[in-house]
Amino acid sequence: MTFNELRDIKDRLPDGAIHRIAGEVGENVETVRNYFGGQNFSAGKSCGTHMELGPGGGIVALSDTSILDRALEIIHAKGRYSLASAEP
Repeated sequence: MTFNELRDIKDRLPDGAIHRIAGEVGENVETVRNYFGGQNFSAGKSCGTHMELGPGGGIVALSDTSILDRALEIIHAKGRYSLASAEP
């Protein structure tokens, strides 16, 4: 998955979804934001993402897809994204 694709998924989340995902996966809000490319490591931690520079903002390797999976479920329920086109 590219970094731009990951950011697009984050941008398609409805208001409050980051807080909802954080509660559901047992992480703090800043950690979930960092998963989607945030850089606030003083308030949140890294969450299984590794980014390599390249086209489309670079390539993102995800060691744990639980946050991504939950985000896609929320987006799909809102009719904002096709799961088939967004699978990592």
